[in-house]
Amino acid sequence: MADPAPVATAVQGVDSITLAGNAPVHDFTIWGMFSQADFTVQIVMILLLLASFWCWAIIFEKWFLFSKIKSKATKFESDFWASEALDKFYEKTKKRANHPMAIIFVAAMEEWFRSKSSATQQPQGMKLSLRERIVQVMQVSRNREIEFLESGLGFLATTGASAPFIGLFGTVWGIMNSFHSIALSKNTSLVAVAPGIAEALFATAIGLFAAIPAVIAYNKFSNELVRFSNKLEDFSTEFDTILSRQLEG
Repeated sequence: MADPAPVATAVQGVDSITLAGNAPVHDFTIWGMFSQADFTVQIVMILLLLASFWCWAIIFEKWFLFSKIKSKATKFESDFWASEALDKFYEKTKKRANHPMAIIFVAAMEEWFRSKSSATQQPQGMKLSLRERIVQVMQVSRNREIEFLESGLGFLATTGASAPFIGLFGTVWGIMNSFHSIALSKNTSLVAVAPGIAEALFATAIGLFAAIPAVIAYNKFSNELVRFSNKLEDFSTEFDTILSRQLEG
C-alpha cells in the first residue's frame, strides 16, 4: 500500500503553485501605483500634479522677473544720480520705462510738468499741494507695481498650505479602501495590505512634492518683494526731496 504522505505533499505543492500563479501582481512603479489607485485617489493625485506644475511655472516666471527688474533698477539708479538735469533724463527715460522704478519716476515727472507752470505762479500753499500730489502719484504707481509683482504668490502660499492636507485626504481614502478590501477577502497578510497602502501613501508624497517647493519659493519671493518695495520707497523719498528743493527754489 502506498504511503499517503508524499501524495499529500505533492498536492500541497501543486496548490501552492496554483495559488502563487493566481495571486495578483502589483506594479509598484510610479505609473503603476497611479493606475491601480482608487478613482478618488487618482483625482487627488491629478489635482496635486496640476498644482505643482502651475507652481513651477510661477517660480520660473518670478525668478526671471525679479532678476530682470533688480538689474534694471540698479542701472536706472546709477544713471539717475549721474544725470545733470531731470528734464533731460526724463526725456530719455519715458520711452523705455519698463520697470517699476522708472515707471514711478516718469509718473512723478509727468505730474510735475503738468502742474509746474501753474504752481510757480501760486502762493506757497499751492506749491505744497503740488508736492503732495506728486507724492501721491508716486505712491499709487508704487502700489500698482508691487501688486503686479506679487501676483501669483498667493497661489504658492495656498498650495504650500493646502497640498499636504489634500494629499493626506487621498491617503486616508486609499487606506479606507484597503481595509474594506481586507474585510471582504478576510486576508490580513502584509501582501494583501501593502499595495493599497502604498498607493494611498503615494498621494501624500505628491502633496509634499507640490507643497515643499511652493513654500520655499513663496518665502524667497516674499522677502525679495519686501526688499524691492523698500528700495522703491527709498527712491520715492529721495526723489521727493529733490523736487521739494526745486519747489522751494
